Amino acid sequence: MLHLFEKKALIISFICAHLPVSEENKCNLAEIRNEGAPASIPQKQKTSKAERRAIQEAQRAAKAAAKEAGKPARATSVDGPAASKQAKPAKTAQKKDVPQAASTVASEKKVTERLSERERKLDAPHPRMQFDDVHKVEKAKKRAVVNQSEARNRVELFRHLPQYVHGTQLPDLESKFFQLEPMHPSVYKVGLQYLSGEVSGGNGRCIAMLLSFREAIKDYTTPPNKTLNRDLTAKISSYVSFLIECRPLSISMGNAIRFLKNRIAKLPHTLSESEAKASLQSDIDRFINEKIVLADKAIVSHAITKVRDNDVLLTYGSSSVVEMILDHAHELGRNFRVIVVDSRPKLEGQGLLRRLVAKGINCTYTHINAISYIMHEVTRVFLGASSILSNGTVYSRVGTASVAMVAHAFGVPVLVCCEAYKFHERVQLDSICANELGDPDVILKVPGRAEDQLKNWAENANLQLLNLTYDATPHDYVSMIITDYGMLPPTSVPVIVREYRKEQLWI
Repeated sequence: MLHLFEKKALIISFICAHLPVSEENKCNLAEIRNEGAPASIPQKQKTSKAERRAIQEAQRAAKAAAKEAGKPARATSVDGPAASKQAKPAKTAQKKDVPQAASTVASEKKVTERLSERERKLDAPHPRMQFDDVHKVEKAKKRAVVNQSEARNRVELFRHLPQYVHGTQLPDLESKFFQLEPMHPSVYKVGLQYLSGEVSGGNGRCIAMLLSFREAIKDYTTPPNKTLNRDLTAKISSYVSFLIECRPLSISMGNAIRFLKNRIAKLPHTLSESEAKASLQSDIDRFINEKIVLADKAIVSHAITKVRDNDVLLTYGSSSVVEMILDHAHELGRNFRVIVVDSRPKLEGQGLLRRLVAKGINCTYTHINAISYIMHEVTRVFLGASSILSNGTVYSRVGTASVAMVAHAFGVPVLVCCEAYKFHERVQLDSICANELGDPDVILKVPGRAEDQLKNWAENANLQLLNLTYDATPHDYVSMIITDYGMLPPTSVPVIVREYRKEQLWI
């Protein structure tokens, strides 16, 4: 059974074959043929022999132009409409008329964009080694200077962090003093101070490291057949690896190392060795002076406006810049009281308490477990920070997040004092992915109690002791961040990081 459309086509063909048709009727019959045909089938337009020859010549010209430009030629469809075919040769003709300078400019632009992207990736911080990878740990042990034995009762949640038996590294390192030939004595001394805890605090550790590098650069001589830039960078990298074995680097120390390596890489080759060394030593002195010493003074000048008479200021632990603020407020004759909140195992607040009381400042001392009982008396909270991340998270000594959370619940403003060189573009939402684990044995030492309550705790496989060093405070609990750039909300931290990069300070 024939379809209606097929019947219609047969009738029209019969009429065209047997009856004389005028020109007007031919057009009408053509319209009838097209009526009812599927819309998806395009009707081809007939082209003359001259038009087809012109299209072929245009295609040959386009292929030749593409070969000269070094690009693959794109074949054009012969079955397309004549108007579109005639438009394509015009486009190729326009492409031929474009000067070659425009193409070179575009290619140079692409190259510069690629280079900037490559430099950005190189400037990104190197990911920390995951200590739950057995193969990488074994390779690191072969290169290690300090022999460290892994703890037996490792905390499973923090297996990606180094967990070694504390107390065995220092004697082993002291016995290897004369065996470490490439290690400079000043760097070796700083490593021992890190291990023993003699040097602590973000600013103190960073200054000690930079001063040791300054002494190493002063005594440095370029080996024959080597350049100063590459060889000195390799030396600094070996020193950094040694310091990391003694104690993991803080974020501020990583920023300072990046600054120094960038200055070494950008030294002009026209400088002599003595001039290059003098330039690097002055850069280190300038970094310490501007980014730490003068930055703390600028923070004090901004924060002092927030201290008024009859204020009750609360601080946690011992922060050097917060202590400077309290000292300066006392020198100006402000009448205020300080509540020092402390926590085990380090009890850093006791040293701050002694220094403040010796200067005549009215103080109250309490432990962190009583923070909710005394917060109703507090008017402002001043806290220090080890680093501030780009999402506004405050990375500081463990317990800071608890103090800020309680203050936020009571509606007390939380002011965090931090130098700009401690800012980092990293984003961190918790204190698990990146942290530092302290000695678990110090948790057992409770003043006034017997120390042998858990003396043989390591023999119990079901017991693990965790001593975290840092925690992460969300920006929701922080009212204001006081830096050497001024006072700003935590949401403006990415702007500071961006401005710091624009100044080419290599954070």
